[in-house]
Amino acid sequence: MPPSPGRSGGAQPGRRNRRRRRRLRTVNETSAGGLVVDSTTGLAAIIGRLDRKGRLLWSLPKGHIEAGETPEQTAVREVAEETGITGQVVAPMGTIDYWFVAGNRRIHKTVHHFLMEAVSGELSDEDVEVTEVAWVPLGELGRILAYADERRLVQRTLQQRNRPGRAEQFWIRTIRSNGTEPG
Repeated sequence: MPPSPGRSGGAQPGRRNRRRRRRLRTVNETSAGGLVVDSTTGLAAIIGRLDRKGRLLWSLPKGHIEAGETPEQTAVREVAEETGITGQVVAPMGTIDYWFVAGNRRIHKTVHHFLMEAVSGELSDEDVEVTEVAWVPLGELGRILAYADERRLVQRTLQQRNRPGRAEQFWIRTIRSNGTEPG
């Protein structure tokens, strides 16, 4: 009896997968955003977006860098667009890097985050990409933020608040204003 062609009707092992696998174009994207804090209350503004399953996921505001913008300018613009709060950059927090697939593209995304002090505005969820916005105590961010990389970045920022420089002065003002230490 001749060997069976198998379920694939005669295709050689391994070939079926190669034929059906679609080629994804790799795209690099860069965004910026951050942690905007009201130094008088010690609260941080965060955004909520619905995922594909309808779950509300809380995260730091962020968005694409537009032509001619610095990451710092993008962070200020995106925080204002997504939360209604105008912030002033205090210090860089760090960069998060991740991959995801959208449509026929494999996207490598780099997000620059900045610690910002809220200087004006009112909380608003008018941005169509945002479902909800909220002021949250800094100490609660580790429990509320949906993404582990953002939780780690916030935790590291809060742990480094005693380092000399502009950020240290911001934290001193925040602690004096509301009487509690964040995180």
